[in-house]
Amino acid sequence: MPRSLLRLARCLPLTLALSVSLAAQALPEPATQTAIGQFMAATHGSSDATQASLEQFQALLKAEPGHPLLMSYAGAATTLKARDAWAPWKKMSYAEDGLAQIDKALTLLGPAHDQALYQGTAVSLQTRFVAANTFLGLPDMFNRGPRGRQLLDEILASPLFDKAPAGFQGAVLMRAARQASQAKQGERARSLYQQVIERQLPQATEAQAALKDAK
Repeated sequence: MPRSLLRLARCLPLTLALSVSLAAQALPEPATQTAIGQFMAATHGSSDATQASLEQFQALLKAEPGHPLLMSYAGAATTLKARDAWAPWKKMSYAEDGLAQIDKALTLLGPAHDQALYQGTAVSLQTRFVAANTFLGLPDMFNRGPRGRQLLDEILASPLFDKAPAGFQGAVLMRAARQASQAKQGERARSLYQQVIERQLPQATEAQAALKDAK
């Protein structure tokens, strides 16, 4: 075996062990939750919150480089800056940069992230959900809708989904139901809303109201 490959083979177990250790490391609180809170405010239209959440996630990433969940949120916040920018070229730049970061976060996911939890939910599921929400919220010109729907299906099909907290389950089911409704898939939308109700998830009242309008 060439010496370069021999050195790589010797280092690989240590590298894998290190990646597992980093993935399992708890994210700092309350800094992470504060950043997520700012991000949620940004999704409701606050440009100040967009910049604040991006800066906070970037700071968290410096302390936890390569953490897929933090990276996905940072990428999503960057795409929101595209919404707030005036110049068309700036909008495109922010969108492309944010999507590249989210794509990288998804490629970093591995078995260790199925085991690592943040607030009771697997990091792998949360990272995919942030990505799915971002992709489905983009204009059709970016052609990310199919990937967003695929990610939602992957989350729902995962054996980890039923182990996640009720709030996360409800958020995913409601997002998938709304997407199905927008796609004129009434039967699927009704089925997903019904699951929220039958599981008695926190979004059950919202699902009941939506179910009445689902066609």
